[in-house]
Amino acid sequence: MSVTAGDDSSRGADTDVADYLDMLAAERGAGANTLAAYRRDLDDYRAYLARAGLALDDVEAGTLRAFLADLETRGLKASSAARRLSCVRGFHKFLYAEGLAEADPSVAVSGPRRGRVLPKILSVAEVDRLLAVAQAAAGAEQAPGPARRARRMICLLELLYATGLRVSELVALPRAAGATRERYLFVKGKGGRERLVPLTEAARAAMAAHLAAVPEESAWLFPAESESGHLTRQAFARDLKAVALEAGLRPDRVSPHVLRHAFASHLLQNGADLRIVQVLLGHADISTTQIYTHVLDERLKAMVRDLHPLMDG
Repeated sequence: MSVTAGDDSSRGADTDVADYLDMLAAERGAGANTLAAYRRDLDDYRAYLARAGLALDDVEAGTLRAFLADLETRGLKASSAARRLSCVRGFHKFLYAEGLAEADPSVAVSGPRRGRVLPKILSVAEVDRLLAVAQAAAGAEQAPGPARRARRMICLLELLYATGLRVSELVALPRAAGATRERYLFVKGKGGRERLVPLTEAARAAMAAHLAAVPEESAWLFPAESESGHLTRQAFARDLKAVALEAGLRPDRVSPHVLRHAFASHLLQNGADLRIVQVLLGHADISTTQIYTHVLDERLKAMVRDLHPLMDG
C-alpha cells in the first residue's frame, strides 16, 4: 500500500511559518507573547532573505552566518541575536524534521553553548496507560459523536506508536490507507522518498474500527472541517493532552512528537539497530537519529553489567 504524505509543491513560506508556530503552541504550550516574538523574529529573517534574493530552499550555513553578521551591523545585543538565531534554527530544524526541507542548514552554525537536549520519552507503561484510557472511552456508553472521536483517538495512537510517523504524515493519511490488507504501509514524503513502516495487529484493528465511520467519499482517513480537509496537528495535540490528563500524566510531557520519540526509543531499548530506526523514522541523515544514542549508551552499560564475567559479585 503506497501512501503519499501530501504534496508540498503549493506550500509557501507563510504556510511553513504558520505550521511552525502552530506546533509550538500545540505541542510545547507556547503562549501568545512567545508566539508573537517568534513571528517577529521569523519576519525579520524572511525580510533579510528577501533582500538577499533567497528562498528558504536556498539557505545554507553561510546564509545563516551572514544573517548573524547583519544583526550585529544593526546593533542588536548579543543576547537578542542569540535568541533570534535560536528561533531560526528551531524553524529550520522543524522544516527538516517534517520532511519539508531537504536539509537543515543550521546544524553547522555555532550558537550559544547549551547542554545537550534529549528528547522527551514516555515509558512503555505510560503509553499503555494512554491507550487504556482511549479504549475505555471508546467502550463507554455515549453518544455516536463522542464514540467516533474515541475510536479515532485509538486509531491515531495505535498508528503513531506502531509506525513512528511524523504527525504531519499521520493526519494526512488517505482513506485508502485504512483499507489496506498489508501488514505495512509505504509512506511517500518530500522529494519522492518512500519508506516502509510496519503495522501491528492492534493498529490494523484500530484502523478497521475507525474506518467504518469515515464517509466513503472522504479522501482522508481522518477527515475534519479544516482548510486541508483533514485533522490538524493542533487538534490532535489538544485531544491527546486531554487523554494524558485522564491517564494521570502531565499534559506538557505528552504530544504526538513525544509518541514518535517513544516509538524510536522503545525499539532501541529492545535491540533494534540505529540504522533501522533511521529508515523507519524517515531521517535522511543518521546524525538526526543520533539524538537517541543515550538509549544505546544505557543498553551497552546494562550489557556490560549483566554479561561481563568480572562484574559478578
